[in-house]
Amino acid sequence: MIKKMQLPLQTLNLITGFMVWVIISSLMPFISEDISIPSGKLAMVTAIPVVLGSVLRIPLGYYANIFGARVIFMCSFILLLFPVYFISEATTMAHLIIGGTFLGIGGAVFSVGVTSLPKYYAKEKHGLVNGIYGIGNLGTAVTTFSAPMVAAQIGWGPAVKLYLILLLIFIALNFFIGDRHEPKLKTPIIEQIKGVAKNEKLWLFSLFYFITFGSFVAFTIYLPGFLVSSFGLEKVDAGMRTAGFIAVATFFRPVGGWLADKFQPLFLLIGTFSVYTVAAIILAFMPSMGLYTAGCLAIAVCAGIGNGVIFKLVPLYFNKQAGIANGIVSMMGGLGGFFPPIMLSIIYAATGQYSIGFMLLSQVALASLVLVVWLYFQDRLALTSEVFNSTGQGIMVTDITGQIKSVNPAFTRLTGFTEAEVLGRQPSVLKSGRQSKDFYNLMWNEIREKGMWQGEIWNKRKNGQEYLQWLNISAVKDETGEDVRYVGTFSDITNK
Repeated sequence: MIKKMQLPLQTLNLITGFMVWVIISSLMPFISEDISIPSGKLAMVTAIPVVLGSVLRIPLGYYANIFGARVIFMCSFILLLFPVYFISEATTMAHLIIGGTFLGIGGAVFSVGVTSLPKYYAKEKHGLVNGIYGIGNLGTAVTTFSAPMVAAQIGWGPAVKLYLILLLIFIALNFFIGDRHEPKLKTPIIEQIKGVAKNEKLWLFSLFYFITFGSFVAFTIYLPGFLVSSFGLEKVDAGMRTAGFIAVATFFRPVGGWLADKFQPLFLLIGTFSVYTVAAIILAFMPSMGLYTAGCLAIAVCAGIGNGVIFKLVPLYFNKQAGIANGIVSMMGGLGGFFPPIMLSIIYAATGQYSIGFMLLSQVALASLVLVVWLYFQDRLALTSEVFNSTGQGIMVTDITGQIKSVNPAFTRLTGFTEAEVLGRQPSVLKSGRQSKDFYNLMWNEIREKGMWQGEIWNKRKNGQEYLQWLNISAVKDETGEDVRYVGTFSDITNK
């Protein structure tokens, strides 16, 4: 029963962590009325919680494997009690920066669940499970929607203090129903880092998550103030629209995970970044409220699906180093939410508009699209190579003149010849001399007419031993129908 409770419990933990994570940005319109914050520093104050919330994801993901999610969630929520209370009593911008920095722990707990939950489910469900857990993003929507309304009634300081009660409740829930017997993995962190650091896929997934989750966080932070200043909306209305953006992105996260369980994940990312590119270009032209809403919603859908797909890919490729890999990828996503608001502020200060920032997003999305396509075809080539190298039949590939261009390990095992010894030579190196010239003429006539030949043939190994093969030779043709190479596959049937 306890194990079945972990998915809903950890999802609620993430909702709580994310609710706390965005307190400052959600209440900034109210906070700025009491605390003087220069316009140039506004983005910095709201983005500060993202920094620690990103960097801490690596150690929290790692220690979730060592101590279990129950301990890490409890410790994180206990630590959050202090910055939440400190922010509720803040009177200066420095207080907000100090409290906001440690508020980042709320965002860092993300890597705990994506490391812990796959232990309870089969691989074919990892995408959906991590997608459901990702619904915890809804915590940002809850705070963005509700905090301004509560603050309008009782003030922003008391509104922040209410989060202390929420944290205490979840400390107790984790203590009583958290899994004390979660499987632990104690691979040293340096060993895990060495195991993943040189894998290019880790850094590509980090880039993709930098964009998908980063844009989610960035829009969450950026939209409330932007909608008020650029479209003249009321603060509560802007908060509700931002909450709608968050809700759409959150809903589509498990959808993305479910789709990634059913279909090729990389193909889904190709579609995601294609839409990203177009939507960002639309936003760059600062259209009417209707088109702006459509562009934001398109990005919300893509962010949700992309986030779900990526956390299907991470445990798929990094099963043994899931903790550290999840931490690194999720850290990069968090950092993706830190830099765009600052960049937008700098661009706006220099040009008086945000168009260049959105155009940069479209170009980064386009570059990511190209990289996903490359990775997709690299995977297909890798799969072909794995099949070629692991098959039990010997394989020999020649060009049109008969020169050997490639052989597989089974070829060496069956014939005794290494690849280096036969590359550039003719297949006649394997001839036993038992077949006549007419036999080979008939064989090649059939290959030219029908595109293939198969049958029994006597050949010899490197040590001179003769053996009976079952041989299949197929012609590989180009788009004009001309033969460009020949592929021979064979097995030893001497004793059959």
